[in-house]
Amino acid sequence: MLLRLAYLSVTNAFALLRLLPMSDRDKDVEILVLRHQITVLERQLGKTQLRLFPADRMFLAALLHRLPLTALRQLHLPVRPETVLRWHRDLLARRHAARSRPQCPGRPRTVRSIRLLVLRLARENPTWGYRRIHGELLVLGITVAASTVWQILKDAGVDPAPERTSTTWADFLRSQAQVLLACDFFEVSAVSGTRMYVLAVIEHSSRRIRVLGATAHPTAAWVTQAAKNLVMDLDDTGNS
Repeated sequence: MLLRLAYLSVTNAFALLRLLPMSDRDKDVEILVLRHQITVLERQLGKTQLRLFPADRMFLAALLHRLPLTALRQLHLPVRPETVLRWHRDLLARRHAARSRPQCPGRPRTVRSIRLLVLRLARENPTWGYRRIHGELLVLGITVAASTVWQILKDAGVDPAPERTSTTWADFLRSQAQVLLACDFFEVSAVSGTRMYVLAVIEHSSRRIRVLGATAHPTAAWVTQAAKNLVMDLDDTGNS
C-alpha cells in the first residue's frame, strides 16, 4: 500500500508540473473533459460500486480534506463528500495508533526492585514455589501476576522448589551423621566349623563399630533384643 501511495504521489506531482504552464481556459476545458469521463464511467458501471484501493483512499483524503464540505459537494467525486472526510479521520486514527504503539512488543518489564525481591525470597526460602512467593508479595501489597513471578525465576535460572530442596545422598549423610547408624550381618566360621552370623553396627559420626552379638540361628526375636540392648547402651553413653 505504501508503494502504491508513493507512486500516486509522484505521478500526480508530475501532473501538477504539467498544469503550471497551462492557461485557465485550458484547465477549465480539461476539468470538463474529466467530469464527462467520470459521468461515462458511472453510466457504464451502473449500480456496481466503484472499487478503490486503500492507497487511493489515503491519497484522496489527504488531497481533499482541507476543502470545506460545501466545496466538496460541488465537486464531481466518485464517492460522497462525507466518505472522503471519514477516510481522512481513519487516516489520522491509524497515524496516531502507529505513534502510540510501544517500540518493544509484549508486556513491560517488571520493576527491578520487585525482581530482586522475588529472587531474594526464592533464595532465602528454598521450599517456596512461585505461587507461595506470589502470595507473600500480595501480603506485602505488591500486585503482580503469578505467571510474572514464574517468569522471573525462570529467567534467573532458579529451579522449581522441589528441585531446589532436593539433596544428594552425601549431603544427607553429612547432616544426619550424628544420629545415623548402619547395621548388617557378616559370616564367620568357628573353630568347630560352625557358621556364625555376627550383627555389627557402625556409627557414621565416629566410624565406631559395635558388635551386638553372634548366633548360628539369627531370628527376628534375637535381632530385636540386640537392637534393644544397643538403644540402652546408647542411652547410657548419652548418644541417643
